[in-house]
Amino acid sequence: MSRAFVNEDNAAAQADQPVERQVSEQPNRLTAQGLAQLQAKVAQLQHEYSLESAKDDKQRQADLERDLRYFNQRVQSAQVVPPAKSTDKVQIGNWVTFANEQDEQQRIQLVGEDQADATANLINWGSPLGRALLGAQVGDEVLWKRPVGDQLIEVLVIEPEA
Repeated sequence: MSRAFVNEDNAAAQADQPVERQVSEQPNRLTAQGLAQLQAKVAQLQHEYSLESAKDDKQRQADLERDLRYFNQRVQSAQVVPPAKSTDKVQIGNWVTFANEQDEQQRIQLVGEDQADATANLINWGSPLGRALLGAQVGDEVLWKRPVGDQLIEVLVIEPEA
């Protein structure tokens, strides 16, 4: 058999494998609730995998295995940040109300990467907004470096996580 045919067979087999999920380079700091969500996701995936084992859907099994590797790694690397004892400075877990230069207010919570959900106002602490707010105090003006242009925002209220 020609070497070319062997390589084509290997390439076809590798094409069926799901692409690994990228793991962020930033430290996996998160709230206790964020860790609980990760653990629940692992349990859900394990359950789905056990159900799929009885079926003959190899692609779905491979996808679940990839996701299990990712979420197990995220649980292993989790660094739970204890709830802040004070609200003097913005920390992971805090709810923060800030205003932009047009006095439009927004309230967000700084959370871990896997817990982030912009539609629920849960913002990754490592995002440009999270990095701008982290360590700020009430009354501080910080520069939010956005892809659409930098914006000066003022911290109005810092609340503990609920």
